[in-house]
Amino acid sequence: MTDTLRPVDNAAPGDLGAPAQATDSPKTLKRSIGVVGGTLLTLSCVTPASTLFVVVPDLFGSLGTATALTIAIGSLLCIAVAFCYSELGTLIPSAGGEYAMVSTMAGRLAGWLVFVLSLLVVMIVPPVIAMGTADYLAPIVHLDPAMTGAGVMLLATLAGLLDLRANAWITGIFLVLEVIAAGVVAMLGFAHSHRGVDSLVSMQVAGSGGHTDAVTAMLVISGLAIALFATQGFSTAVYLSEELEHPRRNVARTVLATLAISSVIIIVPVAAITMGASDIKELTSGDLSAMVTAWSNSAVGTFVSLCVALAIINAGIVMVIQNSRVLFASARDKAWPEPVNNVFSKLGRFGSPWVSTLAVGVPGALLCFVNLDTLYGVTGVSVTGMYLLVAVAALLARRGHHKHTPAWRMPLWPAMPILLIVVLAYILSQQEVVYLLWTGGITAVATLYWAFYLRPRRDTRWLVSIPEDAQV
Repeated sequence: MTDTLRPVDNAAPGDLGAPAQATDSPKTLKRSIGVVGGTLLTLSCVTPASTLFVVVPDLFGSLGTATALTIAIGSLLCIAVAFCYSELGTLIPSAGGEYAMVSTMAGRLAGWLVFVLSLLVVMIVPPVIAMGTADYLAPIVHLDPAMTGAGVMLLATLAGLLDLRANAWITGIFLVLEVIAAGVVAMLGFAHSHRGVDSLVSMQVAGSGGHTDAVTAMLVISGLAIALFATQGFSTAVYLSEELEHPRRNVARTVLATLAISSVIIIVPVAAITMGASDIKELTSGDLSAMVTAWSNSAVGTFVSLCVALAIINAGIVMVIQNSRVLFASARDKAWPEPVNNVFSKLGRFGSPWVSTLAVGVPGALLCFVNLDTLYGVTGVSVTGMYLLVAVAALLARRGHHKHTPAWRMPLWPAMPILLIVVLAYILSQQEVVYLLWTGGITAVATLYWAFYLRPRRDTRWLVSIPEDAQV
């Protein structure tokens, strides 16, 4: 991890402009949102209702009554992740997100590898989530998952072309609906409780043959691989840091506020479901829609399902917004041959990177017709590896002149990033070998691109820049 970047000096004038614009600074995005708008957009990317209805049922199936405890532990571990993102995001407030932070702190090669890992996530996760929309529209109409997912991706792409402030309001309205759905589930669960609060730590799950099995500590640790990322969407705040007003202050506020709010929205309903399930077998089945209908009626069940469908659409919009910023930033930072850089760095009339938005959204719609099982596994490895490199960068964030740069500073440094590195290394070791090999192969190809194209052109390529007004 050598060839470390310095924050501002790397931005060569006119990197992305035409020859006549040689004296211009690199293009920057417009600062147009505050903490409230940023938190709404970031919470929408977390999609707590989607997590509650899509991720949590799988945890109930393997962890039973220990699910709430596991998610709570995962949320505590996410505090370390949030601290790393908050400090690095205020030091390096760039739309490049992780790759800008890691490049500046740990070197260009490390930053390039983080970018490649994030690009895998950019292209795979949105269509996978979008295809789940059809399941929650089933109470009203039966649709083909692939066609529905493609429609959601195209809708999200059109929304991503709008002004970011307008998107904050759109996603904010959708977010209110999904929070209401989570609240309804929590109230119904608590109102129909069949067991006490002590059940949240009773560590029971339904086994084969109708028996009740004990949930071991190792099962809880394994479950953290899912629980740790249940609220990970707070990292979106870092991608938006170039468009947040007063980023030195507001990035950390947005990251930490989003983590706190999303944790509550997820954990409280999970506790209510655990206490409200009629027996361990019903809880382990994870059929939340059936539980809600049993606690109320079919109309309420339909309402909750529609709110979840809106939450998925909401997530698609925010992910397209986030991912287009990553592609825009990579072009501005000269990651590609010049014609490609010029295209991806174009800004539309609303100030959004419209070509990068289309480049993310349209292929995402096409991916809805592809079997993504293997790619989804690769994404899990990619996210873990990306977070691991971010934690390493956080360990290096107080070297040299960075030590005196005005920024939000995490408490308990360096213990926090060290703890995160240990946990993520364990999670990475638990992934299937085939996914590790796929990700390793993609990373190897990316390293060759770095070695034979980017590194020989280090004065004109991969110049990770920080906006000139980053100190505001």
